[in-house]
Amino acid sequence: MHIVQIAPTIGPGFGVAGVAWNLEREFRELGHTVDSFTFGTASAMGRPWRARSPRSRIGSGVFLLRRAAWFSTVGTRRAKRFLAERPGSVSICHNGVMAGDVYVNHGIVGEAMRQRGNGVWRMLRNPTHTFTFVRDLIRYRTGIHQAVVALSASEPDALRRTYGRVRPRIEVIPNGVDGERFQPPTDAERRAARESLQLDDEHRVALFVGYEFERKGLEHAIQALTEATTVLLLAVGGYEHSIENARAQAERLGVADRVLFTGPRQNLLELYAAADMFVFPSAYESHGLVILEALASGIPVVCTRVGIAPEVIVDGENGYLTGQDPREIAQRLEELAAAEPGSWRERCRESALRHGWRAAAASYVALLEDLGARIPASARRGA
Repeated sequence: MHIVQIAPTIGPGFGVAGVAWNLEREFRELGHTVDSFTFGTASAMGRPWRARSPRSRIGSGVFLLRRAAWFSTVGTRRAKRFLAERPGSVSICHNGVMAGDVYVNHGIVGEAMRQRGNGVWRMLRNPTHTFTFVRDLIRYRTGIHQAVVALSASEPDALRRTYGRVRPRIEVIPNGVDGERFQPPTDAERRAARESLQLDDEHRVALFVGYEFERKGLEHAIQALTEATTVLLLAVGGYEHSIENARAQAERLGVADRVLFTGPRQNLLELYAAADMFVFPSAYESHGLVILEALASGIPVVCTRVGIAPEVIVDGENGYLTGQDPREIAQRLEELAAAEPGSWRERCRESALRHGWRAAAASYVALLEDLGARIPASARRGA
């Protein structure tokens, strides 16, 4: 089978790019041919995208909106041409472009806003969110794609709640985790990771990972520290202004000496190695790949009931499901802090390894084969 993957970027790491990269690797291992169509591909096929680097927060917002609009319009036209030059191929679109046999829903902007409260206002104050909502309304209510992949069992209902009738068929295919890359650390690796962060053996470290601090619920984790007095919080990700706001909150609550901000990190392996537990009180996730990565690394997870969490976390076995109540979060963090480091390791890892990338890729292949048998090539190309 000849598979074309469409995404703004594809490469090792996290987010949409990392998902597409892992699937591409597994598709090839399964014997399929894979091509990629990215923002760079689209830019090289004609008049290239050009924009000045933003120098302010407002400028960054305008830049992101223009980039998303360009890839969704110009990128779509060029993606259709790219696919037409590869007759007989089947295609998976991960974001932006309005083409492809299968669209992978990596997130529902309307649901993310709704779950945080004041959803309409949050949507309207950010033009990129409004653009994304309208674009995806067209995507789900028309026949652009033959199927939509939801990444967790709760997402089909969220799609229908947000967009009403979804015309393409919906299939649930969760993301996988790279069990070879994410593994429990050896004693030497754990010691080296903690020393690099200037952490002592007695520290009980809760790791948080996420760029959007507000949606991911970092404020609730910080507030939980007022009662989880033996826990140190390692906060990874964020943008400059969100880190400043979170640091100010920690200072107001008197817990700043127990919150360590690392900023964005590309390689999370050292951070998982340094942690004793993972905390993730997010308001909304389409999947939540970091949950599987933490479990595969042998650390228990304290997480809200979002994305894949209710499907993999069993209270008392590999972590705890909570609300966003800081007291509830604090109680669970303290329970984990009181346990012997590593005592949860085997149970956590075993629960993650049930979700591998090979199984996910095989499910995509089965879906594409079914679509290939049912849909004529001309219809798949959007002609």
